[in-house]
Amino acid sequence: MLAQIDKDQYEKLHEILRLARTQLKSFDESLIQRAFFMCYRAHEGEKRASGEPFFHHPVEVAKIMLAELPLDGVSVAAALLHDVIEDSEYTYDDLAAELGVEVADIVEGLTKISGIMINREVTQAEGFRKMLLSMVKDIRVILLKFCDRLHNMRTLDALPEHKRLKIALETRDIYAPLAHRFGLGKMKVELENYAFKYIDPEMYEFIQQKVRLSRGERIAYLEKMIVPIKSDLEKQGFKLEVQGRAKHLFSIYNKMRLKNKRFEDIHDLYGLRIVIDTDKLSDCFAAYGFITQKYPPLPQHFKDYISIPKHNGYQSLHSAILGPKGRVIEVQIRTRRMHEFAEFGVAAHWRYKEKVSRDDASIDTFLKWARELINDADSAASFMEGFKLNLYHDEIYLFTPKGDMKTLPAGATPIDFAYAIHTEIGNGCIGAKVNGRIVKLNSELFSGDRVEIITSKNQKPKADWLKFVVTHRARLKIRTSINEERRRQIETGRGIWEKMLAGTKRLLSDNDIVRQARKYGVKTPADFFSALANQQIDGEKVLQGFVDEKKGGEESSIEARQGDGYDRFVKEARKHPEGPDQQKSRDEVIIEGLPNIAYDYAKCCKPVPGDDIIGFVTKEGVVKIHRKNCVNVSNESLLKSERVVSVSWNRKVETDFLAGIKVIGEDRIGITNLITTVISKSDTNIRGISLNARDGMFTGTFMVYTRNITRLQTLMDKIRRVAGVFSVERIGS
Repeated sequence: MLAQIDKDQYEKLHEILRLARTQLKSFDESLIQRAFFMCYRAHEGEKRASGEPFFHHPVEVAKIMLAELPLDGVSVAAALLHDVIEDSEYTYDDLAAELGVEVADIVEGLTKISGIMINREVTQAEGFRKMLLSMVKDIRVILLKFCDRLHNMRTLDALPEHKRLKIALETRDIYAPLAHRFGLGKMKVELENYAFKYIDPEMYEFIQQKVRLSRGERIAYLEKMIVPIKSDLEKQGFKLEVQGRAKHLFSIYNKMRLKNKRFEDIHDLYGLRIVIDTDKLSDCFAAYGFITQKYPPLPQHFKDYISIPKHNGYQSLHSAILGPKGRVIEVQIRTRRMHEFAEFGVAAHWRYKEKVSRDDASIDTFLKWARELINDADSAASFMEGFKLNLYHDEIYLFTPKGDMKTLPAGATPIDFAYAIHTEIGNGCIGAKVNGRIVKLNSELFSGDRVEIITSKNQKPKADWLKFVVTHRARLKIRTSINEERRRQIETGRGIWEKMLAGTKRLLSDNDIVRQARKYGVKTPADFFSALANQQIDGEKVLQGFVDEKKGGEESSIEARQGDGYDRFVKEARKHPEGPDQQKSRDEVIIEGLPNIAYDYAKCCKPVPGDDIIGFVTKEGVVKIHRKNCVNVSNESLLKSERVVSVSWNRKVETDFLAGIKVIGEDRIGITNLITTVISKSDTNIRGISLNARDGMFTGTFMVYTRNITRLQTLMDKIRRVAGVFSVERIGS
């Protein structure tokens, strides 16, 4: 058996080396051999879901890397070892010692992002951010991840149906668009088709069968065009290749779905791709001219991506011509180099250079958008929004009055254009001229428009702009400006209020302020201070309310000041001698079937409005409210008992709740102050702090008051962005 395994092992090694000799200009054969044997040792005895030896997977990933994205020997070695740190006892140091730091860095980068695409929700946004950071450090990390995912898709049949669907959705929504962003046209098509196969298998089989049945007739039709076109162009001195190009299944499906067409109504299933062996861009236009002398062009389909490349560097002439029998045929014309970049995107740079550095300008163009996303996002939510918006969109090309070109998503407005030029231009935009005519700020722009932005120093971004801008950058800058203006108003209002209190010798809490100002429509202390700064509320009248309240006597003061912790305790104690922990305000939680029963919130998980909650009736006849994901309610027998009651939050609840946040980070001077500053600037009160430091790491527990889960998650997102913070999570999960 061992001899058989050894034979299989060496056959796979020699297959990889043969591919490397064919595909790579130069490489270290010894490096690949050492990586191969380390891969085999690390995964020896492991099996995949299909039953085959696990080491077959990294071998196949390395072969895909060589066949689809041939970069260098380091990438092949990293492909062979991409699961080693995560799934074996080998460490980063082991890889660095055996194969060098460069290989170890790529493998470590891939290990860090291996689990971040499991959930596409905002809660995983920090994972996406880490993925882009890994890409910025070495673009080979994400290219290797594409190869890994492609092999997983090719072998997806071995997994249960629910896992197949989940992985297919990830591939369609994240991996395929990301491959498109990096110009990997060939890989993007294959990923989309595999995803389509598992997301809608019936439709996939239907379209595949239709294409198969019509394949012979369509190929025969195209051959009648390929031969004369190739012959005519060769007579003009062109060296070229003419290919029949099939529209891939997912593209056909999208066209049927989006345009509500039957398969029989789609006439551009096949097209022609003309690849010219030339370095002259003008040859592509000349070839187009010769072709259209014989076959009438459809001008509305002409797109010049040579003069104006796509955001991912793609270049080609696109057009459509009328062939025999009046059929519409799509035509693409490009040079050999353009074709390489269209198929392999960023990876094509390795084909034209012996060595590509991490700081190479051509590579940097692919990563510019990633850096902007990382640097511009002010929260996990905005980062995720920008990530999705920037993956897949149609483009338009616009020009400044001086002729500088800006590329924006289709549907962009003058506000989007203004922010694309500069933040200050966007913030001060009061009007725009498009092709010499004044237009509204929400007007849609189109390719070729010449846009002039009119600004004013007195202008400030409007909240209404968020309703029609389409670029992530514009949304982010508008929100940032609006939030900064509100922050200034709150600080100004707080200063005014403190001066008013200075002569009264009063100490009033934020809850006191809200209680008195509620009659003016104020719900939070921040709202009160903002309204005070904008002269929307009379501070003297609010202050007079406290004077009138005091005259009412101590009892009325206690009843009115229910936001204060001590007074609330006195009030509840008088109403319920058994203690405040046994009875909560009746308007916070609704208990099905038990309208008058006392309830209390579990201290182990501290639920807040917005959390999924569950209730348990105690022996004392009190309902304990837990979060559903609380570790203390995960027992199945407990969940099925008669003590469980259905509970839900009252939508009108406006009480502050105590919640715990656990923060882990680097133990360095000032980090605690940074975190508490973030909390205080979020208009959140801190109940208590507990800190523990050891071996250069600190663990902090912050007990804070919050109104609901949305505010708490927003606060946690802000804490995650503090330099030196590694993780932030709820206590009691």
